[in-house]
Amino acid sequence: MGKELQKLKNTLLSLFLKSNCPLCARPADVELCQYCQRQLKRSQLNQPSYLWQGNLPVFVWGDYGGVLKQAIAALKYENQPQLARPMGHWLGEAWLKSPAAKHTKKLTAVPIPLHSTKLQQRGFNQAELIAQSFCEFTGYKQQPQGLERVRATEAQFSLSGKERAQNLADAFVVGKNFRKRPPTYPVLLVDDIYTTGATVNSAAQILRQQGILVYGVVAIATPKGR
Repeated sequence: MGKELQKLKNTLLSLFLKSNCPLCARPADVELCQYCQRQLKRSQLNQPSYLWQGNLPVFVWGDYGGVLKQAIAALKYENQPQLARPMGHWLGEAWLKSPAAKHTKKLTAVPIPLHSTKLQQRGFNQAELIAQSFCEFTGYKQQPQGLERVRATEAQFSLSGKERAQNLADAFVVGKNFRKRPPTYPVLLVDDIYTTGATVNSAAQILRQQGILVYGVVAIATPKGR
């Protein structure tokens, strides 16, 4: 009788703890309902390594539009930090299958930081949460204090390419952990959206000025035609 009662309690508890999907409000056992998971996975690029070239190669998981754009907006602006977990895992899974990952065994993941004012307003850095989930899947080390954003900047989406670069001038410095002990392994920068590359290029430049090797960038999404 005791086992049956405990089973009933566990069932009721699981029903009580079951949450709704933040994208469509359907019941969800994990961060997203199965329907939205399927929709999001359709956003995955066929060739996520197509930007893996040049001075700062970039690996991007998906197309920034539709449900993926909605999910990133919910993560950042609707206080849904749990959405970083599946997106980070999908990014990690795709990355490990890519040729870019096969050239190196160990990397240090460094998320693009938020300025302290924005971090206080939002309560979390979405890039850091994505990096954490990415590292859970890949086994890489994460260093959330590798970079520091010392100057508040305007939202990048409203600026031209030239204005974006000017907006980010002197925005980053090497973080206190890297100042004390530089990373043993090359750095892989992690961000949510890759557009013109102004943000990640500015961050990479600061690290390289201190002799830190930057392997490339991984991001969840990029707009079509980028």
